[in-house]
Amino acid sequence: MPLTALRDDPLSPDVIAFLAEHLADMRRISPPESVHALEPAALARSGAAFWTVREADRPIGCGALTALSDDEGELKSMRTAHTARGRGVATVLIAAIVAEAKARGYRRLLLETGTEQYFQPARRLYERAGFQTRGPFGGYREDPHSAYYELELQPDPGMAEPAERF
Repeated sequence: MPLTALRDDPLSPDVIAFLAEHLADMRRISPPESVHALEPAALARSGAAFWTVREADRPIGCGALTALSDDEGELKSMRTAHTARGRGVATVLIAAIVAEAKARGYRRLLLETGTEQYFQPARRLYERAGFQTRGPFGGYREDPHSAYYELELQPDPGMAEPAERF
């Protein structure tokens, strides 16, 4: 069965449990001041668009899109279950998030991830998806435990360009 990313509720009990594993891993791997993962309630409060990929009705991956400005978004809360890694879950999630960012008229998608060895597969994934390294953005600061990326978004062919902002 093909993998599909569907909009979901970060406050669903099974998603809360899935994100708890994510947060536990982040806190185990990175120093406290370098953990930027959001709790489920913070995701819900932020108004983030949130997706999961499910198998047997259980989340095996998730990701979110938050607004940084009228033309920039941030990719947040990317996670693939250990048992589902290497199966394309994150690729499906990134495609859904990029499509939503384009639909919102964003010109750029940004993200922060870790620099530890644990995060190397994620960094490779983002680079394969076209993300380029950059410096800190938003409220982030230089941090040896953080890597920052951006993806310049091109409008889909046939979509009207947003009107210039005055």
